[in-house]
Amino acid sequence: MKPIGILRSAQDDGKNRQRQLQQQIPTGWQQKRQATAKVEETMTGGINRRSMRFLGVVGTIVRVCGAALLGSGLLLGSGLLLIGSGVLNAQVAAAGAAQEPTFGTPTFGTAIDRAAMAERVKQEYLHGWNGYRQAAWGHDEVMPLTGKPHDWYGVSLHMTEIDGLDTMLLMGLTTEATEAREDLDKNLSFDQDIYVKNFEITIRCLGGLESAYEISGDKRLLALAEDLGDRLLPAFHSPTGIPYPFVNLKTGKVKGVETDPASSALLPEFGTLSKLTGKPVYYDAAKRAMVEIWKRRSGVGLLGGAINVDTGKWTDTTATVGSGTDSFYEYLLKCWLLFGDKDMQTMWQQATGPIHQYLEDEVRSGLWYGEAEMMTGKRTEQNYGALDAFFPALLALDGDMSRAQRLQLSNFQMWTAYGIEPEVMNYATFEVSDGGYQLRPEIIESTYYLHHLTGDPLYEHMGQMYYDSLVRWCRTPNAYAALSDVRTKAQKDDMESFFFAETLKYLYLLYAPDATVDWRRTVFNTEAHPLKRFD
Repeated sequence: MKPIGILRSAQDDGKNRQRQLQQQIPTGWQQKRQATAKVEETMTGGINRRSMRFLGVVGTIVRVCGAALLGSGLLLGSGLLLIGSGVLNAQVAAAGAAQEPTFGTPTFGTAIDRAAMAERVKQEYLHGWNGYRQAAWGHDEVMPLTGKPHDWYGVSLHMTEIDGLDTMLLMGLTTEATEAREDLDKNLSFDQDIYVKNFEITIRCLGGLESAYEISGDKRLLALAEDLGDRLLPAFHSPTGIPYPFVNLKTGKVKGVETDPASSALLPEFGTLSKLTGKPVYYDAAKRAMVEIWKRRSGVGLLGGAINVDTGKWTDTTATVGSGTDSFYEYLLKCWLLFGDKDMQTMWQQATGPIHQYLEDEVRSGLWYGEAEMMTGKRTEQNYGALDAFFPALLALDGDMSRAQRLQLSNFQMWTAYGIEPEVMNYATFEVSDGGYQLRPEIIESTYYLHHLTGDPLYEHMGQMYYDSLVRWCRTPNAYAALSDVRTKAQKDDMESFFFAETLKYLYLLYAPDATVDWRRTVFNTEAHPLKRFD
């Protein structure tokens, strides 16, 4: 069996797509189809959640909690629901910005100029990159409000440079990419007496170096990747084979006994290192870790949220597709695609049934995936958030387009309810339990996957709203800032490297020519680093 999502035609029959889309729209939205557009005035205090939910067939102008308004429109034609969005007040949120952004124009059902949107995204990448270049060059990150450098572990691993390098190569930012590569060659050393989080350094740095090497052919990047892989490998030396969460890059010592399935899924990066170096030790260790996690699934086929590395006993029995298990499920499918690993294929196919049976939840607003007790499958919470928003991309990659499209409509409701998605909310009530926005990419990732696999312009319009919201609420004179609360849009002094690696990459690829990434030969790791498939 080959994954349908990779092989299916990018274009469906127009009538079938219209019928499928209509079936995906919640009943409450259908009743509002002929409603006239309206503007909700800015309120002080609490949020009117019912008014703020996105009604995909309403043609409603959605208020995003501020003086400016985001417009949304619709067009029902050729079986397509086209959602248009644009910032009507083209003022940058951060006064005194060093460079004026270019907003997408209101579309209201008109075709989006994809080349122009790709260029806008590229310019915003440069805005953030130049802020980093001027204030924090050679450090892990720039703090976007104070303009100060920040290193995760007290010494720099050049995280932003590594994480953003392949994005620049895909965007054609040759000068910036060359400068970063030269700096890494001259100044980056992993010979540091520091404990690092194995998962984060693997997906960001190891994956980033591998991807940039495969794109550029620069063997210095492969040498850095191999050195890093050797330093991370001791993390797998546990009684169970499940990796310890922290490892010292200089001594190989490990610490921490509790981890989660997502942090134990490292096969795309370590497997790619084996394929590139001819050394099977990396592949074998990373694959064993995933197999050991899977062997400990519950009787109903679910995974929990945390596990003891030494004993293999679950310490958190919360099952979800989001935080704690997201990358594990993602990598089951992707390791099958990347390496043709039949064991990963079998594990993925065994995982999908319980996920749909126990976590899938249909409520008035649409299709969602909640939380359950892993041993019994009993639903515990109706929580969903920014990290769960990757799941439509995974469903689409597997060929489950009906679920993927319906869940993406729910994702979009989550974004438009407050103008930007919260970290976690209750999808039955739209009450926010964690209002932060960390500049996360997952909702944009799903939008890109669905657009690539269906060709539906709907997703281009979704992407324009993401772009406008980011520019409106997160842009600073130095770069881009996370939000401490999407309800108030208060910024915080934080911009993680994945903003360059994932958020802006997926947003750019949504509008860039399809040939920018060869999907027949490429699988993205969970940090959006494109890795070449090994047949």
